[in-house]
Amino acid sequence: MKHSELKKQLESVDSLHFVLPSGEAIPAHFHLTEAGLSTKHFIDCGGTIRQEKNISLQLWVANDQEHRLTTSKLLNILQQSEKLWNGEDLEIEIEYHQESISRFGLSFQDGIFTLTPKHTNCLAQDNCGIKPELVIGCCTPGGGCC
Repeated sequence: MKHSELKKQLESVDSLHFVLPSGEAIPAHFHLTEAGLSTKHFIDCGGTIRQEKNISLQLWVANDQEHRLTTSKLLNILQQSEKLWNGEDLEIEIEYHQESISRFGLSFQDGIFTLTPKHTNCLAQDNCGIKPELVIGCCTPGGGCC
């Protein structure tokens, strides 16, 4: 989900409900501890230099059971943060602490924001000789691309 879509959906609901990919609800007393621009500058296994940017929102749960982040407060935080991404309509990434910090995409359906799994992928499959139907991971030992 992109920033513009998140703002649109926030305006369509009265309260915030987030669920994990498993269907487990994130407790309603979660905090938004960070809203920021994440930039990843890297070289893929085929030698191509790449850059990815997204908006990172970090959700955190404390023991303050009465805390509730409202949709208007979240919209206000997003508005204050927009200067960080210079008006770019970037993808939203959610960070949430489980066994360690996990990173998720975001979708919206029936008034609920769902954290969606993110997966690794080989960005240079043509260099690796990977046929799309064989993709499990990027490279195999001795394959010459990693």
